[in-house]
Amino acid sequence: MNKTIASSNAPAAIGPYCQAKLCGNILVTSGQLGLVPGAGLAEGIEGQSHQALKNLGAVLKEAGMDYADVVKTTCFLADIKDFAAFNAVYAEYFKGEVPARSCVQVGALPMGGLVEVECIAVK
Repeated sequence: MNKTIASSNAPAAIGPYCQAKLCGNILVTSGQLGLVPGAGLAEGIEGQSHQALKNLGAVLKEAGMDYADVVKTTCFLADIKDFAAFNAVYAEYFKGEVPARSCVQVGALPMGGLVEVECIAVK
């Protein structure tokens, strides 16, 4: 059975989707932007990267998981030139046994965001 996951510590969905779905022991999240809940986008690539990953952490926590449970991330950058700056922040959240990952440049992100991160986690 699927369970919708919604954390009040992460921004609400900005469209017809949910923050995540828990399917048994597998969590599939929607992309998390660098939005500070109730305040808009964080400043710059580092600020938005931290906030996107904090938002992801809030969704993981709501599902009873944490970053160590993540097996795959997909990371979207508005500009691939931000790859090194994003990696530096990402490495603060994923340590030790890091998940598999894809990281790509996209044409644009919602709300003019610079980064978006989604994941699959298994408990």
